[in-house]
Amino acid sequence: MKVLVLNCGSSSIKFQLIEMENEEVLAKGQTEKIGSQEAIFTYKPKGKEKIVRTQAIVSHDVAIEVVLRALMDPYEGVLKSKTEIDGIGHRLVHGGEEFVDSVLIDEEVKKGVRRCIQFAPLHNPHNLRGVEACEQLLPGVPQVGVFDTAFHHTLPLQAYLYALPIKFYREHKIRRYGFHGTSHAYVARKAAEYVGKPVESLKIITCHLGNGASITAVDRGHSVETSMGFTPLEGLIMGTRCGDIDPALIPHIADLEKLTLAQVDALLNKKSGMLGLTEKTNDFREIEDAAAAGDQQSIWALEAFCHRLKKYIGAYSAVLGGLDILVFTAGIGEHSPLVRAATLKNMEYLGISVDEAKNQANAFDIGTGRVKVLVIPTNEELAIARDTLRILKERSS
Repeated sequence: MKVLVLNCGSSSIKFQLIEMENEEVLAKGQTEKIGSQEAIFTYKPKGKEKIVRTQAIVSHDVAIEVVLRALMDPYEGVLKSKTEIDGIGHRLVHGGEEFVDSVLIDEEVKKGVRRCIQFAPLHNPHNLRGVEACEQLLPGVPQVGVFDTAFHHTLPLQAYLYALPIKFYREHKIRRYGFHGTSHAYVARKAAEYVGKPVESLKIITCHLGNGASITAVDRGHSVETSMGFTPLEGLIMGTRCGDIDPALIPHIADLEKLTLAQVDALLNKKSGMLGLTEKTNDFREIEDAAAAGDQQSIWALEAFCHRLKKYIGAYSAVLGGLDILVFTAGIGEHSPLVRAATLKNMEYLGISVDEAKNQANAFDIGTGRVKVLVIPTNEELAIARDTLRILKERSS
C-alpha cells in the first residue's frame, strides 16, 4: 500500500510518498511560497538527485497538481499512475475536544475541523484546503486526518483546566490542548522499542525542540502533561514565541507601547523568544556561534532557554512520580549537544547523567545514569502514514 502524506501550511506543502509494506520513502519534498510567481518546488525521488525549481504556483490545488506530476514524471517519477496511491494522510493541527484519534475524512469530519478553526485560525483552514484539493485531484482515494492535538486527549482534568471562570471552558472550550502530539507519541514509542519494554510500563518525558518547542510527560503510553496550551504560545521559550509569561504583561505592554491586542499577539508569537532576546536571530546555530564568540545576549538567551527546559523536566518528573526515559527530538533536540548538556547539568539527583563524548556526537543513547537519555529523530510523516494505514485497515475490516 502506498500512502501520500501531506502537511499543508498557509504558503507551503510538505509531502512524502511511503510504501507501507516496508515503510520505504519513495519520494519526498515540499512547495514553498504558494500564491506567488516564484514558488520553490523541491522534489527528491528515491535513489535520484534532488530537484529544485522556481515556478508560479498560485494555490494549494496547483501545488498538489505539481506534486502529482512529479510523482508520475516518466524520468523522475516513482508512480505510473495516480491510481497507485491507496490513501492520503493529512496533518491536521487542531481537533479540539471533537477528535481524540485519527479519523477517515468525510463531510462530517470536515465540518468538525471547520468548527475547530476558532482554535487554530492560522492552520486548520490551510489543512482543509489540502483535503479539498485532493478530493478534486484524487477522487475516491480515502483520506485520513491525523491531529496534532489527539495524543493529548488523555490529559487529566487537573492538567487541562485553566483557573478561569469555569464558564469559559463550559461555553467556549477554553482549556489546554497541547500540540506536537504526533511527534511526542512517535518518539515515546521508539524509546520503548529501544529499551525493549512496552510503552505501557514506562514513565517518559519527551522534549520536542525546534523553532516551536514543547515537552510532554508520557505515563504508560498516555500524555498526562504538556507545555503548550490553548495555543502553541504557552510553555517553553521558542524561536519567536515567548512561552510562559505573566499574563498581566499583555495590557501593560499594550499601554506602554500603544499597541492593539492584535499587535501584542504578533509581538508575543513572532518577535519574542530567542529572536527577541538576541535581537538578531532565532536560528540556534547562529545563536550558539555568537555565544561562543562572546555575544552576551546570545549567552543569556541560551541560558534562559535551557533553564526553562530544565524546570519543566523537573516538574514533569514530579507529575510522573519518577522517570525511566528522557527523549530529545526535533531540530534542536537532535542536533544541539550544547542545549542537552546545559539543560541536564546537575540533574544526577533524578538519575540523569550524560556521556559528553556521545552527546557531542549526537549519539542515540547518551545517558550514563539510571534514566535513559535518548536522542531520537522524529518522523511525523511516518507516524501519519502508519495512522492512515491503521484507519484504512479498520475501514475495510
